Order: sequence, then structure tokens, then C-alpha cells
Amino acid sequence: METVRAHPEAGEQGRLATRLTRRQELGELVAEASGSPLRRTMGLSQLTLLSVGATLGTGIFVVLGEAVPEAGPAIIVSFVLAGVTALFSALSYAELAGMIPGSGSSYSYAYATLGELVAWVCGWCLILEYGVSVAAVAVGWGQYVNELLELTVGVTLPDSLSAPPGDGGVLNIPAALIVVLAMVVLLRGARESALANTIMVAVKVAALVMFCAVAFTAFRAGNFQPLFPLGAAGMSAGAASLFFSYIGFDAASTAGEEAKNPQRDLPRAIILSLVLVTALYCLVAVAALGAMPWQKFEGTEATLSEVLVQSVGGGELWPILLSAGAVIATTSVVLTVQYGQIRILFAMSRDGLVPPLFAKVHPRTGVPRANTVIVSAFIAVLAALVPLGSLADATSIGTLFAFALVNAAVVLLRRRNPDAPRSFRVPFSPVVPILGVAFCGYMLFSLGADTWIAFGAWMAVGLAIYWLYGIKHSKLNNRGGDPASDRARLTAPRP
Repeated sequence: METVRAHPEAGEQGRLATRLTRRQELGELVAEASGSPLRRTMGLSQLTLLSVGATLGTGIFVVLGEAVPEAGPAIIVSFVLAGVTALFSALSYAELAGMIPGSGSSYSYAYATLGELVAWVCGWCLILEYGVSVAAVAVGWGQYVNELLELTVGVTLPDSLSAPPGDGGVLNIPAALIVVLAMVVLLRGARESALANTIMVAVKVAALVMFCAVAFTAFRAGNFQPLFPLGAAGMSAGAASLFFSYIGFDAASTAGEEAKNPQRDLPRAIILSLVLVTALYCLVAVAALGAMPWQKFEGTEATLSEVLVQSVGGGELWPILLSAGAVIATTSVVLTVQYGQIRILFAMSRDGLVPPLFAKVHPRTGVPRANTVIVSAFIAVLAALVPLGSLADATSIGTLFAFALVNAAVVLLRRRNPDAPRSFRVPFSPVVPILGVAFCGYMLFSLGADTWIAFGAWMAVGLAIYWLYGIKHSKLNNRGGDPASDRARLTAPRP
């Protein structure tokens, strides 16, 4: 009788597939978060304001001027479509944040459901989402600083010092500066950062309410006719760009190891912050378009200030107050999103997928100090060198991809761990999470080809890093076998 031998190559492929799809256990993730060296100092209000701080301001103060020419008055519908897409994902985030109260956000959720390779891809998307969005907002901060300088003292910074090479400058010094200032605050500790964010959120909400009150005095209903001058495709393109405005509501999920009662407060903070932000976004967009025809938004930078200058009387007082509020608003976004990026890398480092330096916590401040400095330096360079439009679109594609994975994770965990404790449950599951995946997919394919090419290049770099470092150093290697010899066998040239 002939003996059938398994081909050695098939065995190697099987071992590789096993390692790429291995998952962390829910119990391990919860225990790891419970024993975290980070300090639990945040309650519901701080967590909600963290998410509001990370979200509110980006789309209204920075991206609105680029999105309105794509959609016209239908930008109102674009905001609603982007908000609904974010809501589906927010519900899924709320369920998973209550189950897995760690710092890894959707990276950790993917690790528990979809396996290590998908978790790495998700984490790499989050680096794109958080890190690049901080750089984009920092660019917008520089625009409003210039606007404020012009309104108050009649001078502006030269383009060579306030614009990146792609926009006619050499270095965007203000954008890099705000990233460094946020780093200084973050190095002091989570409690101090939360207090600074609370003050800034109060100021920027007041600034936006003031804008609405003043802009409505120049409201013209005719500015909304026709509602869809660029068709449904324009509305979809506007929604895809504006999804950048909703990035940040998940910031509370990155504070899972610094929340006092994460299972109770994280789901509430995520949903509450998204509802507040969506309502204020729509109100401000209606006021802005009612005060100034949509065709005039083309090429504007400090958009809301421009609306007041062109459409509302009363001299320069209102634009000055708004520009000052915008500077504070975008400072809050930089601070809180930068915080989230650092905590995600902290979680990935603890799992062994990036170097251990990123998980080292300073004993006095409870802050991952080296992580904070390295991330801030990287973001400052991006902010100084890359134009705003490229940063915003790159952030949107990374975010939508990560959100789709979170919605899929809810469905899988309901099947695999139906009895696991859940402090919040997505209503009408699996319909709502599936709709979340579908909406994310629809908006992904509304983005341009250049954005997809850039995203493909980003993912290729990420996969190379995982293959060269992460798969070898993953803490899950300790569950069995010699990781060095396993990897040597997988990568050795065949005779």
C-alpha cells in the first residue's frame, strides 16, 4: 500500500495561515486593560468631551470650503449622509468598547474577531486616520492663524513659512508648531490634557453658536436653489470628503484604560458625542450656505470667517472673534486626536506588533513618553510638508476601512461569543452593522483614484513592516513553538 506524504510546502502554508488568523481571547484583552499602567482619571463628561474635542471643528472650520464646491447646497444632505454612516459605526463602537475597554480601539476589536493580519491592517489604517488627520487639522490651524493676524494687525505670514511645497511654500511652520504645543500638553498627563480639552471645547462651541446667530441675520433661502446643482454624484463626493469631519467620535474608545468606569461610560460617550456634533454641523452648514452662495466657497481657506466678512455687516469684530474661536477649536482637535494615535500605538506595541518603546510608560506622569515624542515629531513633519486636501482624503479612506471592520467585528462576536457581557448592544443586529459596512463601502468608492493609489501604497508599506517585524515579535508567538525558527522556515529560500 502506497503511503501518501503531505507536501512540506503545504505544511508551511498551513502554519503561515494559522499565524495570520490567530486571535486574542476576549478574557485576555479585558484582563490586560484592567492591569494597565495607565491611570484611570476620566469620567463620562471627560470622555464625551474628548470625543467632541476630537471631532468638532475639523469639517466645519477646515474642510467645508473644499467640500461645498463638490456638492453645492446639497452639502447639507452630504453632512446627513456622512453622519448616518458614522452613526452605524458609532453603535458598533459602543458595543465593542463596552466589551473590550482597552486603548486599541478598533485594532483590538479586530484582533479579537478577525485575526492578527486583519488587526494589523486595521491598526495601520488607524495610524493613517489619526496621525494624518492631526496633520490636516494642523494645516487648517495655520490658515486661521493667518486670518486672525490679518484681521487684527494687518499682516500675514509669508507663504514660504505658512504653506507646504505643494501649495507654493517651503514649510508650514504654524502647522508644525501646534503639533509640538499639543505634545507638551500631552506629556503632562491624561488629567491635565482632559482639563485643557474641556476649556477649549467650551470655547469652540460658543464660537460656532455665535457664528450661527450672526450668519442667520444674512440668511437667503434662494441660496439653496437648486439643491442638487451637481447631481447625486456631487452629493456623494461631498459626503465622502466630509466624512473627515466625523473622524474623532471614536476617540473615547482609545481612552478605555484611562476611564474610571469604561464598560458604562464608553458607549454613552461615543453616541452622545456623535449626536451633539452632527446637530451642530448641520446647523452651521445651513447658516453658512444661507449667508453666502455656494459658488463663492471655491478656494476659501478660513471658510466661516470668509462667510462673515463677505455677507454680514458689523465690521471685523465677528470675523475676529470667529477666527480666534477657530484657532482654539482646531487646537482641541489636534490635542485629542494626537492623544488617540499615541494610545493605539501603545496597544499595538504591548501586543508586540511594533517596538516595545511605544508601550513604555513614564512612572511619574503615567504617559507613554517616548511614544508621544516620536508620534508628534512624525505628525509635525507631515503637517509642515503635505497640502490639506491630500491629507483629508487619505484620512477618510483609512477611517472608512477601519469602521467597516468594526461593524463586521460586531456580527462575528455575536456569533462566537453570544454570552459575553455587553454593557451596550447594537439595536437590530446584524442589520445595523451590515448597513454600516455597506455605507462605508459606498463612501469608499466615492473617493478618487489618486486617493486609492495612495492608500494602496500605504498598505503595501504596512504589510511589509508586519512581515519583517510584527509576525516575528507578536506576543501570540509565546503560545507555542519557537517564533524565530518558525519565521526562518517560512522565509527561507527553497532548494
